[in-house]
Amino acid sequence: MAENPVEDPSAREVREIRINPIVPAESVLVATARSMRPKKAEELAPRDTRKHVETCPFCRGNETKTPPAILQLPAEGDWQVRLVPNLYPVLGDDREAPNFVFGLQQTIDGYGRHEVFIDHPDHGAAIHEWSEAHLGLVFRAYRDRMRALFESDPRLKYVLVFKNFGPAAGASIPHTHSQVIAMPVVPENVGAEVTNSAEYYTRHHQCIFCALIGEALTFEATIYDRASGEVRRKVNVGQYVVERGEKFIAIKPFASRYEWEVHILPLTHQSDYLAVGEADLADLARVVRRTMARLDAVIGGAQYNFFLHSAPHDGKEHGASYHWHLEICPRTSIPTGFELGSGLFVNTISPELAAERLRNVVLE
Repeated sequence: MAENPVEDPSAREVREIRINPIVPAESVLVATARSMRPKKAEELAPRDTRKHVETCPFCRGNETKTPPAILQLPAEGDWQVRLVPNLYPVLGDDREAPNFVFGLQQTIDGYGRHEVFIDHPDHGAAIHEWSEAHLGLVFRAYRDRMRALFESDPRLKYVLVFKNFGPAAGASIPHTHSQVIAMPVVPENVGAEVTNSAEYYTRHHQCIFCALIGEALTFEATIYDRASGEVRRKVNVGQYVVERGEKFIAIKPFASRYEWEVHILPLTHQSDYLAVGEADLADLARVVRRTMARLDAVIGGAQYNFFLHSAPHDGKEHGASYHWHLEICPRTSIPTGFELGSGLFVNTISPELAAERLRNVVLE
């Protein structure tokens, strides 16, 4: 008897709620039929490809338009990366306000740091156009500044590095830049990752991120319908892998919140980004650049956020259970009232199909 044909995931309608294995309380509704609904075509993020803009405060030669640099690389000559204080910080160390509790209301002093990495001297340079050497320099600067901030004040429990590109992603200045915020609390979403990974480690004596990487590289299964015997789903080895280097891997999450979301993780266990060695930075840069090139080829001009999640410095032990990672989240749609009201992300593209399309991009 002929084998039952396996449905192409791009050809069948998917409508299912997927549970995030890292944070089970965070669910994603994959509803591919939603992509067919009538809607106004979404415009690509306007991209200014000029190398220099006279009025841009972040362009080389306009250094007097920003506060004095905290850090400049290289220290002499034409800079490639500059770090400056944010003129409009969400947290700061310019004044101290006491914590207080009033009934059920509580405040914590908004102490911290908010700084801007001008991460490339060229105004309109996109990440996939950067050299791998430059990208490695940027990731090294992130690591070193995170370390310096943690060492500067024991009140700082977490340092978040992130990048916004495009107005929908929150970018207010078009010149490529990223930001770093040091804070006295651990963000709720990172705290949820840390807590759930610790619980998984207690039960299974294994890092859940390492387990997911192992599944992505080795797991395959065929799921049949109990009544008819027809194939309902086939999971192939490498189905969620988008890019792989010697030390890092880019994976499409099974429960992707955003249609083209990709996570980059070290292949071997590492909880704290501060532990990234010099030999690792080149491979990290290569995997990130190639992943961004794939995204640009499939959804060119996308607006996106990326953020670096690393182990908190909160006095607790996270080394065995947590795994640092970079989350890349292209913004190709605007959250709806259902998503905002329910907290349930809606993804209109099958993560399996999205991973396949990204993986199939031919890079030079």
